[in-house]
Amino acid sequence: MSSRFDLYLVGMECPNTKPIKPNSNISEIVSKFAKVCKFKSIGVFFSETPNLPHLHKPNHCNENIADASEEIRTCDHKVYPHPIEVPTKEVACASFEVMKKIFDSVSAMKLAYLQLQQAHIPYDPHKILAADDQVVAELEKLCKFKREYKAKRYKKAENNAGSSSLLQAEIEAKEVLLGKLKSQNSAKVNEIVRLRQVLRDLEIGNENMKEKMRLISVERRKASNLNVTSFEDVFKAASKSIHDFAKPMISLMKASGWDLDMAAKSIENAAVYSKRCDKKYAFEAYVARRMFHGNALTSYDVGDVMRFDDPIDSLMDNPDSDFAKFCQAKYLLVVHPQMEESFFGNLDHRTFVMSGKHPRTEFYQLFAKMARLVWVLLGSAVSIDPEATLFTVNRGSMFSSLHMESVEEEKESAILSDEKRATYKVQFMIMPGFKFGQTTVKSRVYVSEHPSS
Repeated sequence: MSSRFDLYLVGMECPNTKPIKPNSNISEIVSKFAKVCKFKSIGVFFSETPNLPHLHKPNHCNENIADASEEIRTCDHKVYPHPIEVPTKEVACASFEVMKKIFDSVSAMKLAYLQLQQAHIPYDPHKILAADDQVVAELEKLCKFKREYKAKRYKKAENNAGSSSLLQAEIEAKEVLLGKLKSQNSAKVNEIVRLRQVLRDLEIGNENMKEKMRLISVERRKASNLNVTSFEDVFKAASKSIHDFAKPMISLMKASGWDLDMAAKSIENAAVYSKRCDKKYAFEAYVARRMFHGNALTSYDVGDVMRFDDPIDSLMDNPDSDFAKFCQAKYLLVVHPQMEESFFGNLDHRTFVMSGKHPRTEFYQLFAKMARLVWVLLGSAVSIDPEATLFTVNRGSMFSSLHMESVEEEKESAILSDEKRATYKVQFMIMPGFKFGQTTVKSRVYVSEHPSS
């Protein structure tokens, strides 16, 4: 149960008066005495009788004030004296009377608080209420002394400040103006530094923009002056990109528990392999077949795609372009949902692509690089020759070095010999070929020795 004393401590401060820092000898003595007169716990008071201070009015007020100050100094560890005005004898005597009343009130409050503690053991509600009322009454006296003291100090401060108020106000106004000028100067310096940095950034940006425009101009000139030789370079790069994408795909299939032999058989059921490791070409054929499936040779501008080093940047620059739609359709066709889920444990790539986004993962970056080169092949062939055509090679066809290229160079040299020519046949095609009038860009095929029956 909270007593009135506890609640009174919360509201003891008087909000109606402005606090003024006391600097007189009397206020210093009162503050020092408040430090000395700390309440002791109940465990101590039960075993001893409180020694209440008994003050007698002396003959000489100034001497008693010095004695009281000396008594407080012995109770405290450190005392830092402040310069004060020496009061007259009449003022000192009046102040001592007030101080004596404060001491008496503090002593009475300590006694009442002791009685309040003793009333709890044994518990006596009547004594508790009586002691509680006594404590509150003494606190009200102390609060009254505090209000009167603050009112006197405030009145004295107003009287003393009357003569110097104008000068102080002028000093404060000058200080405020100086602070504003310093703040404005600092703000202008910061603004100058910021503008200089913006200028440097703009100059660097202009230089980068000039270089970028120069590269774009070069790329566009290259795109407008395409020839068969440059097309063959893109063809080789596209063939290599398909190999680079199929290789990690095979590794992911192997790591996720796929039966690679069964998977290769499902792609090319009747293929005959010279070596077991040659089954990797079946996966390259699977990827290439889907990348070229359903796309006719059409002339379109490939410069916007080729001006970016990273194809993902071109997709981010224009997410609604034909190339972005091409990537979306081909990824969903090449990477089956069960395949992606077994690779990554989720369908996040597929979800991103279906929503028109393009993840910056290593797997998708390899796919985007491959898709860009295939896209350039399909769009630039007709730009070189309006009569350009794309041709394929059927399984079981006799190998012809005029329009075919074996995926294994050492095997190609063997095929070119007359005695081996009849025993090697095309098992499946990996990359289709292109014809530009009398010029042929050879298709890439896998061949193996196949006895004629």
